[in-house]
Amino acid sequence: MPSLSFSGVRPAFFSRSGKQAKWLLAGVLTLTFGCANQVMADKQGQSMTTTPSATVSAFGSLSDATPVEKVILKNSNNVEVEVISFGGIITRIVTPDANGELGNIVYGMETIEEYENGNPYFGALIGRYGNRIKDGKFTLNGTEYQLATNDGDNHLHGGVQGFDKKVWKMDPFATANSAGVTLTLVSPDGDQGYPGELTTEVTYTLTNNNTLDMQFIATTDKPTVVNLTQHSYFNLAGKGTILDHELQINGNYITPVDGGLIPTGELAPVAGTPFDFTSPKAIGRDIEADNEQLALGKGYDHNYVLKEQVDNELIEAATVYEPTTGRVLRVLTEEPAVQFYSGNFLEGATEGFGQQHIFRGALCLEPQHYPDSPNQADFPSTTLLPGEVYSTRIVYAFDTK
Repeated sequence: MPSLSFSGVRPAFFSRSGKQAKWLLAGVLTLTFGCANQVMADKQGQSMTTTPSATVSAFGSLSDATPVEKVILKNSNNVEVEVISFGGIITRIVTPDANGELGNIVYGMETIEEYENGNPYFGALIGRYGNRIKDGKFTLNGTEYQLATNDGDNHLHGGVQGFDKKVWKMDPFATANSAGVTLTLVSPDGDQGYPGELTTEVTYTLTNNNTLDMQFIATTDKPTVVNLTQHSYFNLAGKGTILDHELQINGNYITPVDGGLIPTGELAPVAGTPFDFTSPKAIGRDIEADNEQLALGKGYDHNYVLKEQVDNELIEAATVYEPTTGRVLRVLTEEPAVQFYSGNFLEGATEGFGQQHIFRGALCLEPQHYPDSPNQADFPSTTLLPGEVYSTRIVYAFDTK
């Protein structure tokens, strides 16, 4: 398949239904738009700023011959985000370190066969429900629903064939200040046991401010539950473990778990425990402490309750700093919680882009509603009704210091 590249501003000829841009293009072509001042600078022999672009190409086919596409988003600072249509997976994020050297900061793999045959949710869009639901069951409006179970007796990250294993429709775009892609998926009534046909749209926008802004939209035709998130695994050094990464989380409580990593229903203060990241500290400092919750998760794998926020307010959930490269990652969200996972179940069985995926070699910060919320009356609701619009936003902001 030839590549298709969008750069500069969007062409004027497109229609929009809701949030989704419908591109009306005939054939395969390249669209390039430049700013007048950049053209003038070029004519005068001055250096040009790179124009944001979204370039689409083939990424192979699944075992059932379904084709998979790849889009590379690039901003004016040469930051790159690579996304594939299988699972909406972010396969690479390339950012500069404090010296301006570019490097990949997420775990990913290089072929569709690797993603299809053994992928611990690297970079994936998670749905319909991020995290765990106890026994794969919940009751809504008096009806009990049995979901697919894929984590012992529990339902995890949408089930056996969650959104991470679906092929999404991709529509790329670019403007003078950003490059992005809108992904859409229709999940039929009964998919993995969930009620209702769920139509989901996720837009990744890479801006010239070095942020990856992710907007999640979903609607349903029957009452259902929804809890979408993004599951990138970060190592800001691009090698080694994440134990020296310094982490701060904007939350004073966790939801402690039982032996199946299901919340007990209580909120436990982090003060005076290894879970206290209210001030920056190295992830490895307390990870081996004698603590029941750490033992259950084999390290950090817990839901942090974020400090109180106004509805739909974007707040900073967490900040990560890697001292050898100077890279900084800030995670902002409209969600009430964030799951911090320290890569405790990675064991070096996979690799990609010259990097083996080792034990505690990457971390996840997954903004979300609380795990098992459909079965916990005191947790914030994840119910979505017909006529309502599920809307949430997650931002990865990349920087150095």
